[in-house]
Amino acid sequence: QVQLVESGGGLVQAGGSLRLSCAASGFIFSNNVMNWYRQAPGNLRELVASIGTRSSLTYAHSVKGRFTISRDNAKNTVYLQMNSLKPEDTAVYYCNTKNWGPVAGWSDYWGQGTQVTVSS
Repeated sequence: QVQLVESGGGLVQAGGSLRLSCAASGFIFSNNVMNWYRQAPGNLRELVASIGTRSSLTYAHSVKGRFTISRDNAKNTVYLQMNSLKPEDTAVYYCNTKNWGPVAGWSDYWGQGTQVTVSS
């Protein structure tokens, strides 16, 4: 059973830093692209960053140069280092992956989310 468990959110002042972690289980972690999404109140969920199986990186324009996604395949964990945080980064952050199963085929899996609040 695929499980994604985020941690590391919290309250931080503008300009501060946080590191989010997502511990994964139930699939071959090294075979999967891993993503971080976020959703602010009243907004659609948006892709923040992705890391490929060979560590190719993709970032949303709004976070490029401030956020860094990384993975540790030995620990089945993906990270999101967030620096120079802004109030507009306030959102619930979700870990995501797409995984193939013999019954459902390709499916999206999500963690429970972790709240990040940036005060001005």
